[in-house]
Amino acid sequence: MRYFIVLVAALLLLSTSIAQVQVNVNFNLDRQPVWGPTGYDYVEYYYLPDIDVYYNVPLQRYYFYDQGRWIYRSSLPSRFGNFNFFKTYKVVVNEREPWRNHKSYKKKYYAYKDRHDQKSIRDSRDSKYFVNKNHPEHSRWIKEQKNDKENAKGQNRDKKNDNKKKGGQGNQKK
Repeated sequence: MRYFIVLVAALLLLSTSIAQVQVNVNFNLDRQPVWGPTGYDYVEYYYLPDIDVYYNVPLQRYYFYDQGRWIYRSSLPSRFGNFNFFKTYKVVVNEREPWRNHKSYKKKYYAYKDRHDQKSIRDSRDSKYFVNKNHPEHSRWIKEQKNDKENAKGQNRDKKNDNKKKGGQGNQKK
């Protein structure tokens, strides 16, 4: 019987830790740039068909073809000028090193060049995007989170006081 209880406890601990890992791996809204498209809780790369560039969201790097090879930088080279990330179409690619399949992506998403119909995270009013520190509503969201925590603490304090009062009345002699 003891072995059964230990086994059940071990399985519960294991499943809890696996669930935590999955949540951490499958969610990066706070790391996505505000020019990214809405609708994706997790993004590894954006492919930008207008300029044939990949952007790595977790590492915040641009990957582009230069002098016969793919290289990365934290910013785009000057040849891309004043490229407007908010107006270009972004393709979400959740694959390691997508530039290795660049011919396929270029062919598949060629028709998306010059498309300007994606809603960006910056322009979204969905509160799940407010976690992003560059979202215009982030400061207000932080204040609301702090207020919610303070209110929850106050409610817990009130509940404890109510329980003490109830417990105290039951212990009095009649």
